[in-house]
Amino acid sequence: MGTVRKTITLTDQQDNWVKAQINAGHYTNDSEYIRDLIRREQERSAEIDAIRSALIAGENSGEPRRFDAAAFKQKMLAAHG
Repeated sequence: MGTVRKTITLTDQQDNWVKAQINAGHYTNDSEYIRDLIRREQERSAEIDAIRSALIAGENSGEPRRFDAAAFKQKMLAAHG
């Protein structure tokens, strides 16, 4: 996998935060920290997309039906004891 060098600008407060994370031993350098942030955001975006897809599938699944909690409990009790 190729790499690309980027230049970013941080506020003093942000830079101090990154340095604190490195000094605490969570990361070995600035680049590792930034890459981890990007990976986390990618995972978060994928989770949001999955939830969004599930919501759309639910909306498209038809008219809602009334849920009978007592019947459900009875069914589960019969099936699983």
